[in-house]
Amino acid sequence: MSELVRVENLVKEFPLRRGFRALVSGDGGGTAVHAVDDVSLHIDRAEVLGLAGESGSGKSTTGRLILRLLDPTSGTVRYDGRDITTLGPKELIPFRTRMQVVFQDPDSSLSPRMRVGDAIGHPLIIHRIAEGKRARAIVLSLMERIGLSPADFLYRKYPHQLSGGQLQRVVLARALITNPEFLVADEPIAMADVSVRAMILELMKELKQEFNLTYLFITHDLATAKYLCDRVAIMYLGRIVEIGTRDAIFKQPHHPYTKALLSAVPAPDPSKRRTEPIPKGEIPSAISPPSGCHFHPRCVYAKDACRVGRPPLKQLSPGHFSACILE
Repeated sequence: MSELVRVENLVKEFPLRRGFRALVSGDGGGTAVHAVDDVSLHIDRAEVLGLAGESGSGKSTTGRLILRLLDPTSGTVRYDGRDITTLGPKELIPFRTRMQVVFQDPDSSLSPRMRVGDAIGHPLIIHRIAEGKRARAIVLSLMERIGLSPADFLYRKYPHQLSGGQLQRVVLARALITNPEFLVADEPIAMADVSVRAMILELMKELKQEFNLTYLFITHDLATAKYLCDRVAIMYLGRIVEIGTRDAIFKQPHHPYTKALLSAVPAPDPSKRRTEPIPKGEIPSAISPPSGCHFHPRCVYAKDACRVGRPPLKQLSPGHFSACILE
């Protein structure tokens, strides 16, 4: 299986300034939000890589960096062998049709003043793929394919006139309209009703096969990651703490944070009690992250060595890595 995306030592810091005096003086003093901290990973063609973790762990920022919707502070993103971190806006245009994004909230990513059909077809006009009657025909065909039926009727509707499940299909259609090969799905079912989530996940599986798609599936729900993903990367406070195949992560989790996330997944059998301790407290601030292993203040297994130095990702088995000093 050939590699499509490779991320190496990716860092993103959002500078902050302290107080009014710093703003007036214009100096660069202050702190920064350490959103992504030296992340490295790869995604093979036709693969679904899940990126899981709590809110504030840097998952969405990582996805946007890979798409060059944000510029990294340092590190590289290679797409199909090309380093796209060095490309300017015009040089990135050919890549924009090949990689697309599905944002978390359809209500905020769709213009309330634009009809659904126009919103889906807008990328065709932007990238000069089609316009007029031809663009409309392409949009109607795709709408029918993903379950927005009757397409001719829904084409004329505004976002507020559609249900949550229909809106999720609209943003999927807009992402697929340029026939991309890589899709970053940022919590694509988080805003959908429980009854709709299974249908959207099944649709994403079908679309992956039909369009030969590669996914980066960002989620905080490991249950959905288990259903859709081939490999899963666990992220905590800007760092990848464990990565491996679906079976390795779910059957042989190593990092205490991974185990804690898995223990939080609801079990259908009420007789089964949780055995893994729940992490204490909340995820620390990304402005001043803890020293050493970022997870150590919440880890019940933490030792003095966990507070000093950054634990590297060590290989446990082929393709399975964990950033924990515990055996």
